[in-house]
Amino acid sequence: MAFVPENLGVSETGLPLLRELIHDRMGLAYENGRAELLSDRLAPLVVARGFRSFLDLYYLLKYDERSTEAEWREVMNALSVQETYFWREIDQMRALSCQVLPQLVRSAAARPIRIWSAPCASGEEPLTIAMALEESGWFHRVPIEIHASDASSVAIDKARAARYGQRSFRALPPDLREKYFVERDGVSSPVASLAARISSWSVVNLMEPREALRHASSPIVFCRNAFIYFSAQNVRRVVRMFEEAMPTPGFLFVGASESLVTVSDRFMLEDHERAFVYAKR
Repeated sequence: MAFVPENLGVSETGLPLLRELIHDRMGLAYENGRAELLSDRLAPLVVARGFRSFLDLYYLLKYDERSTEAEWREVMNALSVQETYFWREIDQMRALSCQVLPQLVRSAAARPIRIWSAPCASGEEPLTIAMALEESGWFHRVPIEIHASDASSVAIDKARAARYGQRSFRALPPDLREKYFVERDGVSSPVASLAARISSWSVVNLMEPREALRHASSPIVFCRNAFIYFSAQNVRRVVRMFEEAMPTPGFLFVGASESLVTVSDRFMLEDHERAFVYAKR
């Protein structure tokens, strides 16, 4: 049920200012009628602090010296969308195993080969990458590191806990679920050998270079279904970071509904047997 600011005693005053501040800091765009969604998600934070308007929260985040990263993380956790599942857009995983990794091996790319999943939400995507690479035997051929991050600390806590309900498995073949997960009391967790394939979990805001550049030099980046929440300006900003940081060759995977054709001339769209990948060459 959506929170209605009026019912919580929260004035809409300052919401446009807060919207712009969030756009600049986090990349998220709440234009074209999405302001109501923003107010619904942030109103409980305003009430919890004893504020009466969004302007008070804006002043706290913008000007109050006591405002810390923890305050911003609460905002990110309130706005985070964590809808994902195992084996999502699996054609791209097959392209990774069958075409991208062989190209990197032939190009004498640095070892270990690093893969970055961002945003990873509650962990289904990096674990899917790990399953796909296990099934194709890649972990026994070359050293591979999988690093996973999300801007939401709540999402990363869930990913580290690795406890998944039925909705997460709606696309995963039953034999793979039986092979890679153990179920207890209606909750499934990855077997230890699969969980160990994830080298790190971390909180990373793609709009903060000091955080993102730790992983942006990876030759393989999965940045799927993040740009649908960004403004065009901030998509260009993040893609520019990838252009500068990723090696050549480098491979950038985005969501099926996302396109960089008008955004970058350094990433070329390639069709790998029905899976689209942006390659930096």
